[in-house]
Amino acid sequence: MWGRRVVCGAVLTVLALGASGCHKKVKTASAPTAPPVYSESRGRAQANKKTVRPEPGEIASGVARPSVPSEVRGKPLTSEVGLASWYGPPYAGRKGADGTVYDQNAMTAAHLTLPLGTLVRVTNLDNGQSVVVRITDRGPFVHGRIIDLSLAAAKATGVYRAGVAKVRVESYSSGMQVKNASVVKTTVVVPGGRWCVQIGAFLNQEDALTLKNDLSRRYTTAKVIEFAGPTGHWVRINLKYPDKQTATQVAESIHVPDAEPYLIRLD
Repeated sequence: MWGRRVVCGAVLTVLALGASGCHKKVKTASAPTAPPVYSESRGRAQANKKTVRPEPGEIASGVARPSVPSEVRGKPLTSEVGLASWYGPPYAGRKGADGTVYDQNAMTAAHLTLPLGTLVRVTNLDNGQSVVVRITDRGPFVHGRIIDLSLAAAKATGVYRAGVAKVRVESYSSGMQVKNASVVKTTVVVPGGRWCVQIGAFLNQEDALTLKNDLSRRYTTAKVIEFAGPTGHWVRINLKYPDKQTATQVAESIHVPDAEPYLIRLD
């Protein structure tokens, strides 16, 4: 979400499970945001009363570490290592994928595949600083990055000044779902969930609409939409059967120069 590269695309070529099409040259812009998928009320995990002493660098950055939620203990459910970045304006004040308004001063983050509402510990492997954040949005849409931190989380881990840093992301608590007006916990099952394919970002809306129309003809059972983000226009394929395997096959069949398809978990 934080990248600023603007690329002039070549001829759009869409291969959808063996099919292909040609389009005029397009201008694309990378590093978008995912739009809200749906609004959903969420419960908040009760924080542990014990305050953790700030690690070196946190006091200098002006960011105090919050108390650690009780769910973040023991062995993590999942763990991955990769690059982290952070995002602030122009995303501040916009709705995230979970329907809540993004607050850059809250301890939150964006991730492509972890269930919304998941609590994760992010550790900067360069300095050992870590922070616990909740997944509230989708991203980052930049190749090679695994998580986008809020401004506050980036400052607490030393990612803010570096811009991009190598981190370890460990998921602990499950996401949340609403059932009979009561919030109940659900188990994190990464291979499950509801999935879609997202392509972009396009600098010109006309280019995104051209791709949308082409994909609509090829995927007659899917709902293909076009939407605008802070950095450009995007196309999303909402599949009739939104399992991960089907979404992966669709993503692998789409080839658009300078507009990479992303596999995104919707729940």
